[in-house]
Amino acid sequence: MSLKELKDLLFYDPKTGVFTWKDRGARKFGGFTRSNQIAGSRQTTWGYWQIGIGDENFLAHRLAWFYVFGEWPNQIDHINRDRCDNRIANLRLSNPTLNQHNRDVSRNNTSGTTGVSFITKAKRWQATIGIDGKNANLGLFTTKDLAIAARKTAEVIWFPGVGNTGGVR
Repeated sequence: MSLKELKDLLFYDPKTGVFTWKDRGARKFGGFTRSNQIAGSRQTTWGYWQIGIGDENFLAHRLAWFYVFGEWPNQIDHINRDRCDNRIANLRLSNPTLNQHNRDVSRNNTSGTTGVSFITKAKRWQATIGIDGKNANLGLFTTKDLAIAARKTAEVIWFPGVGNTGGVR
């Protein structure tokens, strides 16, 4: 789909992140949509907002990036982690490594901080960070706070644009 075709069918409000159908879009698909009606719905599998255009389904965050910048993104990250918040200020270009670091703490995590765990055998806290698909050991520490500090320092060095990662809340 070209940018012109997209803009002929839909209006995107970058402040709200919402797409609405234009008149031309409503007519093109047999009148099933009305002009100014919100386009799409929440995808049940992954929770992203999805918009059907013709025979194809598009993720709204990818359409938003294309609508504003005129280029299709390889990967987009929702900065606030809300998969339906498609405001342009909440979207950024990403890669798999960066995207993995901007996520909540795993359900299996017992320390409360991503990349920090207690090693029973060593009786120490270990800090790790994933970089380019490999797990880097940041060391063993006598306290949990020291391990968290090491992890946060590594995040700032390796992923400066992520902000508060590790899911510490």
